[in-house]
Amino acid sequence: MWELYDRLIAGIPEDWRAEEIVRGSGFAYVKSNGGLGIAEIRAYDYRMPVYTRNLEGAPLREVAECIRSWNFYEASLGLAAINAYYNNLAVAKAAGIPIGDSMHVEDRIYDPFIMSQNEVRGKKVTVLGHFPHIMTLLAPVCEMKIISGELPQDDDYPVSAADYLMPESDFVFIGSSSLIDKTLPRYLALSKSAQKVTIVGPSTTLAPVLFEYGACDLSGFVVKDVERAARLIRGAENGKMFSTGQKVAFRKKS
Repeated sequence: MWELYDRLIAGIPEDWRAEEIVRGSGFAYVKSNGGLGIAEIRAYDYRMPVYTRNLEGAPLREVAECIRSWNFYEASLGLAAINAYYNNLAVAKAAGIPIGDSMHVEDRIYDPFIMSQNEVRGKKVTVLGHFPHIMTLLAPVCEMKIISGELPQDDDYPVSAADYLMPESDFVFIGSSSLIDKTLPRYLALSKSAQKVTIVGPSTTLAPVLFEYGACDLSGFVVKDVERAARLIRGAENGKMFSTGQKVAFRKKS
C-alpha cells in the first residue's frame, strides 16, 4: 500500500529543501525553490506526530515523509512538501501541463465537473467528497452518488459504501485529501473498471506516476502568486486561495 507514496517521495530531487513550513487553519504550505506546495488540512491529531523537531531547512524529501503519519495534521504537511515539487510552476510546465502566462486563468476552463458534463451524461458516477456546485453541474445529467467527506450532507453515502459503489461506476471523482488519509490506493483499486478516474481538489499532486495506479485525470492547482498564497494561509490576508494561481487539468496520454 505504501508503494505509491514511496514513488512520489523518491521522485523529489535530493537537493530541494523545505525553506518555509506553515500550517494554517484550512491549508498547510511548504515553500521550496521559488514555489509553494499547498495541501488541505485534515483534522485528526489523536496519534503522535512522527517529527517533533524543526523541519525548516531540511531536505524536501524528508518533510515529504510526513505523508506517512497517521496524525493527519502532520500528514497534510507531508503532502504540501510533495506538492512543493510536483506542483511547482516550472516542474508542472515541464511535465506538459497547460498553464497560462497570466497571473490568473478563468477556473471554468479547467473545472473537472464542467469539463465532464457531456462525457458523464447518462452514466453511473461516484464522487468522493461533496464539492461546490456539483448538484447543479452533474446531478441533472447522470446517475450520481456522493460518498460523504468530512461534512456529510443529506443523501450522501457513508464511506463504507465505496466498496459497493465504485466498482460499478463508469466515472469516479476522488477528492485529493484521500492522499492524506491513505485511502487513495484503495479507492484507485476499487475504480479499476471505471472508464475514467479523476483526482480532484487543490491538494491534487500533479505527478505522472499516479497514472500508473489508475488515475486518468489529475485536476489540481498551481500557485502563481506565492507570497499572497502564503499570506492567505497564515491569516495575514483574507481572500480566496484559487485567486492566487490556476486550476489545471493533467490528463493521461492515450
